Formats: sequence, structure tokens, C-alpha cells
Amino acid sequence: MALNYFPHSQKYKLKKLKINGHGHILPEPSEIPKFMKDKKLFWIDEDKKFMRQDDWSRPITDPSFFFNEKLEWMSKYDIDHGVMLNLSQVYCNGWERQDAHDAIRWQNDFNASVQQRRPDKFTCGFVVQPLYMEDALKEIERCVTQLKLSLLCLPTHFLNKEGEWLSIADESVFPIYELANHYNLAVEIHPYDAEKMVKLKDIYWRFHLVWMMAQTADTLHLFTLNNLLERFPNVRTCFAHGCMLGQANYGRRLQGFDGRPDLFEGTTNPREALGHPNLFFDSLVHDSYTLQLIKTRAGASQIIAGLDDPYPLGEMEGVANSYPGRVIDFAVESNIITQQESDAMWCDNVLRWLGKTELR
Repeated sequence: MALNYFPHSQKYKLKKLKINGHGHILPEPSEIPKFMKDKKLFWIDEDKKFMRQDDWSRPITDPSFFFNEKLEWMSKYDIDHGVMLNLSQVYCNGWERQDAHDAIRWQNDFNASVQQRRPDKFTCGFVVQPLYMEDALKEIERCVTQLKLSLLCLPTHFLNKEGEWLSIADESVFPIYELANHYNLAVEIHPYDAEKMVKLKDIYWRFHLVWMMAQTADTLHLFTLNNLLERFPNVRTCFAHGCMLGQANYGRRLQGFDGRPDLFEGTTNPREALGHPNLFFDSLVHDSYTLQLIKTRAGASQIIAGLDDPYPLGEMEGVANSYPGRVIDFAVESNIITQQESDAMWCDNVLRWLGKTELR
């Protein structure tokens, strides 16, 4: 349900639900199949201190990465429901077909189990790998019809069979959008693997702080030019992290489109996507003035609350003055958005993106 009622002084006080539209959850080490660690695809140490993949590792910085602790964290911060995206490490870019098939199937089964355990608390996404289109379409069918999942998570880019990085808005991916359109799915587009795309030294977290934002901007560019919003009108798409650089780059894209029409033959004017009801952005932009820009560009109705928890780049307590919901709260305090717009970002906008009228 979208509203809760609480008794107060013999009357009832109306409270909007708070839905986090961008969260992550890890399996327990015992929930990861043996083949994942044997092949160094992905695993978690038994002490739950690190997640690992081949020669890569990342510290697990908060207990709320895990199911029970996540529920406790949500309760502490008055978050009624969380949208759990897939693990970026299991986008499977460049993996062999069988490894991608097996890992993706495991990831989607795990996310489905989270949703099945507490459907009142979690809506979970599923992932496919566009390189293996036949497998991807079959997996969408399985996830929708058998696992009852309705949120498709896609990377901003993937490696094709020639070893070229393509945007997820490339025409070769249209069969995936066609099936998503058939099933009226919500779609999340999230960046990853920037360090594999850009040949720069991996220092100062530059790939997470700068280049991942550039990945989202690049795919928004193609997404609007290839007119995915009108081609697939039943699909509602959200770009992670507010597509921050895509918002700032809007004017330059228009200048290029207008100034060199010879380079854009057969494409759609980017202006037509502005404020489109099926194009959403989450609020995880770290400062309220960037949120103000998204409101100006897309409209407050197209922003959903997103925390990117429990990562330290999410709105997590203990990171400077951060806490869950800080950007939206400060935007209200600064008169950038109204309290009504804040409530909609936490509830109604998320429900519209998910294609739901209520949570079950």
C-alpha cells in the first residue's frame, strides 16, 4: 500500500511511504555456489570482510549489505521498502557464454529469493548480458514468468563479440527492449567497468567519481537520439546516480545536434526526451544543487529517491555529514523542492517507475 495510518491524539496522521529506489544487497558467503569461487567469478570471504572477483577485492563496509542487517538498517532510518538492484560485478562483460549464463542465473535466483522472503520490504531487479542475445531473451522470460521479477537491470555498456564497447542503447540491444516493452518492465541503467573502457591509471577512485558518471551521460546521449522512449512506450527507464553529467551536458548535446546535422541523420532531437514521463533519474547526486538541475531539466516528478546503500558513495551515516535522505532533505530546507515534491520522490515517483500502484 502507498499510505500508512498511525494513531495520534485520537486522530489519524497520514504518512507517505519511504521507498529507496536504489539499493544493493549481498548474499551470505554460503549462498554463493562453489563454481563462482572456483572460477574466480565472484565470492565473499567467510568473515564477510571482503567481496572478491579474480584479482579484484572490495571491503564490505557496512553490515547492511546483508539481508537481516539490511532490514534493521531500513527500520532505523524509517525506510519502508527498498529496490535492490543486481550486483554490478555480475554484469558479466567479456565473460564466456557458459560462465555468464550460470552466474546471471544464480544472481537472478538470489534476488528473487530476497523478494520472495519479504515482498513487503523488497522489490528486486534481474540482469541479462546483451552479448548473448538468445540467452538474454530466455532469461527475461524466465525472470518475469517464473520468478515474478519486473525490474530489468542493464549496464550502461557491454562488450560485443568483436571486443568493442557498445552502449546499452545501441540498436543491437533493441530485442531486449522489445521484450521489456511486451512485459511492461521497469529498467534501471547503471554504470560499471569504466576502468576497462578508459586507459587511465586507477588512482584517486577516478573511475567511480568521474568516469562512471561519463558512462551514464554517454548512454543517455544514445538513448535519446535512438528514440527509445517512443519506440518502447511501455518501458519506464531510470538512470542511476541522477545521470549527473548527462544533465550538465544537455546544452552541449543540443549545440552539436543543431550545429552538425550531418552527423545526426535519422536520429531524434534530444529536446523531445526532456521531461518525458517514462524517463527517470534517482536522487543520488550528493548535492542539492545538482538535484535542482535535474528538477529544472526533467521535472520533480521524474526524480526518485535513491540511496545506493550500503556503499560509501551512497548516502550512508558515518561518511562526513551524510545520512540516508540527506540530499532530498537539504533540498527541502533550501527551498529547491517542496515537501510535497520530496514525498513524491520517496513514494509516488518510485511507484510510477516500477509500474505499481501499491507494494505487496
